[in-house]
Amino acid sequence: MSPQTPSDQVIATPGERRAARHGWVQALLAVVAGAIVMLAVAALGLWGAGATGLPEHAYPRVVAASVVTAVGGTIELAGDAGVIADTRAGLTVIPLSVTLAGALMIAAGFLRPLRHRAVAGAAELAGWAARIAVLWLLALLGLALYSHQNFKISLGTGTISDIGDLIGVSPEVGFKTAVPVTLLYGVLWLAGVLVLALLVSRGAPLPARLLRFQESVRPAAYAMVVLVLACVAAGAVVALVVAATRGHVAETFAVIFLGLPNLTWLAFTIGLGATWRGRVDGPFGLPMPHVLDQVLRTPDVSTVNLRTLGHYDGRVWWLPVVDALLLLGAAFLMAARSPARMRAWQHAVRMALALALTVLMICLVGRISAHYGLSLIGIGDAGGGLAGELFLKPKLWSALGLAVVWGLVTGFLGALLARGVRRRGEVVQDTVG
Repeated sequence: MSPQTPSDQVIATPGERRAARHGWVQALLAVVAGAIVMLAVAALGLWGAGATGLPEHAYPRVVAASVVTAVGGTIELAGDAGVIADTRAGLTVIPLSVTLAGALMIAAGFLRPLRHRAVAGAAELAGWAARIAVLWLLALLGLALYSHQNFKISLGTGTISDIGDLIGVSPEVGFKTAVPVTLLYGVLWLAGVLVLALLVSRGAPLPARLLRFQESVRPAAYAMVVLVLACVAAGAVVALVVAATRGHVAETFAVIFLGLPNLTWLAFTIGLGATWRGRVDGPFGLPMPHVLDQVLRTPDVSTVNLRTLGHYDGRVWWLPVVDALLLLGAAFLMAARSPARMRAWQHAVRMALALALTVLMICLVGRISAHYGLSLIGIGDAGGGLAGELFLKPKLWSALGLAVVWGLVTGFLGALLARGVRRRGEVVQDTVG
């Protein structure tokens, strides 16, 4: 009778058996901690953006709405200006600082009871994730129901304002949450966070059938998470330096706590050579560097890449250098955490696939679209501050192609650099001469 391997039989200690039950209290703590962190980050960012001065005491509801959009929820904008007026509005943007903070906190709460174990059953992991999902959906439902508000729109001065006063029209625009869609995307977001947490953490247990995949998947997933977090950390340092030397502290905090990953991950893809297209028209603005606003605020759709940005600021050409260093570091880290028997070309292929998936994620979550318009008896909707448009979207396929090329090159070089590094778990035998 052959001996059983650890993947065939797992003997749990009494403490491990207690941890395996993963009670509702632990799940509640994970969800509450995640929600509180997201609300705090959103509140700080909106405070820096001046949202505390919104009318109708709307600040708390806007904070809740920011958390809803951070997990992929949908906020519907609607207007009411009477039978002789028309309002149009739409908004699609994800405050990725809030998203990232919540993802890190919930992932940590999910992994904590699973630490110090080698293997866990699929049913056990599914049950633990289901507890968190149920409580998360309840929390998200409460936030979604609370996220609604109406605002009155000023018609300004001039003919349109006079007509509005004459006929007693007081336009309003408001927002509310599309609850079913929000709950659907919210649970998908949570599932992505939990799966990624299992893939990234070396100490998290996996079902026995999946153990053979951990050597190929976990090093790449961990390297990509470190890469995107390094981009955010570098952006935070730059933002703090700018705030200390040039002022605008409140605006800087708004950028850091609402959209820092939006900017840093955009800059990362541009450094790879990717192209984005966009436009800013009307009073809309983005928490962005002045050079990006200059490129986007044109009569026609603008192209955003190294060439167009470099026309306004030559320092943009340092982005490919920074990207190369970050990618080499990520490739080295991936190779150092992989088995020594893996060949350099295998590292290159896995780095290319991982980087392509990472860039795909950035392109999907980094899109921005916003517009509004107001017309009164056919007047307006095109000027006088009554209309605006903002959008930013990538050229997806070219961005993915560039990511594959960068991944192949840096993955191969990273594998060569990591050849002399001792892998975890390797046994070094001394030779006796």
